[in-house]
Amino acid sequence: MSEPLRFGILTVSDRSARGERADTSGPALAQTVLAQGWEVARSAIVPDDYETLCETLSTWADARDLDIILTTGGTGFAPRDVTPEATLAVIEKQSPGLVEAMRAASLKVTPHAMLSRAVAGIRGRTLIINLPGSPRAAVENLEVVLPVLPHAVQLLRESPDAEAGHRNMHQGGDGDV
Repeated sequence: MSEPLRFGILTVSDRSARGERADTSGPALAQTVLAQGWEVARSAIVPDDYETLCETLSTWADARDLDIILTTGGTGFAPRDVTPEATLAVIEKQSPGLVEAMRAASLKVTPHAMLSRAVAGIRGRTLIINLPGSPRAAVENLEVVLPVLPHAVQLLRESPDAEAGHRNMHQGGDGDV
């Protein structure tokens, strides 16, 4: 892929948004993204507020300067955890395989993974992925999907190389998928 992937990282936390707790998940995700040679083009901290989340996600995706938006936080059972609902409200297509893979991998670490309500989906040409709020869990979940993100972005960008990459991943050389 010629251009590096461009990420937005959105931390969803009432306490971090109020300055009562340092955001450690956003920086941990940024470090993981940068270690891949990719770019963090935007980052922000917002409260667990449905309208704010919807507005931020849609504004970031519609600006078309990000390939992937990672959210961290707000995916659990607490009453103010509304990240999945806000994400569902703004995406046009769901990407359940990403979340299924993350949840399956997380279940090997903790049974609490089954409490995640995270979603992933596409708005325009931007992929949005919900990640847990803890820095360790957020990075572990991101690492599960890292291998497929370049190809996902190729497809979203309608890159001519996208189909060739798909065939090469799944076939030994005859070119048929």
